[in-house]
Amino acid sequence: MPIRLIANALLFQASWFACVLGGTGWWLLVPLTALVIHFSWVSCWAAEGKLVVSVTLIGAALDSFLLQLGVFDFASTETLAPVWLVLLWALLATTLNHCLAWSAKPIWLAGILGAISGPLSYFAGSALAGVGLPLGQLYTWFILAPIWAITLPLLHGFAHLYREQFRLLEMSRRR
Repeated sequence: MPIRLIANALLFQASWFACVLGGTGWWLLVPLTALVIHFSWVSCWAAEGKLVVSVTLIGAALDSFLLQLGVFDFASTETLAPVWLVLLWALLATTLNHCLAWSAKPIWLAGILGAISGPLSYFAGSALAGVGLPLGQLYTWFILAPIWAITLPLLHGFAHLYREQFRLLEMSRRR
């Protein structure tokens, strides 16, 4: 396995723990540093940047919606997903073309991976960050599993679309 794929996975995991355990303050420097390192390694900033922005916006909207539905309780009066949770979406985007690229083909694999790992990540994060799950784990699982079974393949679709757009743009520039 190439060193950059391993580094991508390790940067994601370190940042995940920093966001979940730290939440705010200087801990947010860890995921921000991971994003800077990631962008210094990638060759196509345009496609990767577009992907990170898109996934971050989708994730922020989705988690804010779930917060409003009462799936999460952050023990505050926040009406939008907290910054640390939004950063996790940006970090997830950095893995789609890299250490998680294997899960895009066949696309149903991304659906299965999403249905299992999505809820598990939320459960682990909620336990470590002190985030409440007012509906309980079973109902929360039944909500998150289908959402993530759709979301991860959709995100891989965005990654593919942006890679193709960038490839076509590069081909047209060479002519």
